[in-house]
Amino acid sequence: MAGSAVRSFRDACGLFATGVTVVTTGSGEAAHGMTANAFMSVSLAPPLVAISVAETARICPRIQDAHQFAVSVLPRDAERTAWHFAGKPSPGATPVFCDLNGFSVISGAAAAFTCDLEQDIAAGDHRIFVGRVRALRRCSALEPLVFHRSAFAGVDLSAIKGLHVEEEDTDVLLE
Repeated sequence: MAGSAVRSFRDACGLFATGVTVVTTGSGEAAHGMTANAFMSVSLAPPLVAISVAETARICPRIQDAHQFAVSVLPRDAERTAWHFAGKPSPGATPVFCDLNGFSVISGAAAAFTCDLEQDIAAGDHRIFVGRVRALRRCSALEPLVFHRSAFAGVDLSAIKGLHVEEEDTDVLLE
């Protein structure tokens, strides 16, 4: 595909607003992460999620070797964290990790999922990793960070009619 067609395809895909996540593998000092907006739920029974990672991304072989990964859904105020894991860190902005079931996840995430690698699927220049969710944490009162037209934005939860927001944080082990 010619360069202009690739750009048109990318721009068209950018019209779909997505959430923003940080995918991590490893824990403690060995933790490695990347910003990703290609995340989705796949199945409720069993609980499965999928992420799409470029084959050239440094995290790709790390997920393949570890057979595990975690996904942290970023809240509205975490734009600096998103840029950090996209390779554009801000001076003095060091992301803070916390533990969820032995995995490093982003502290203050709106949601986090720890996963065992269930499937590794080749898809063009990317890998689709399907993970079986082993544990999750949710903080549903946090407003999400979204990505649209190559820019970050937030969603005002108070503007959504009929939305019920639980104020308590919840950790769930699914094993």
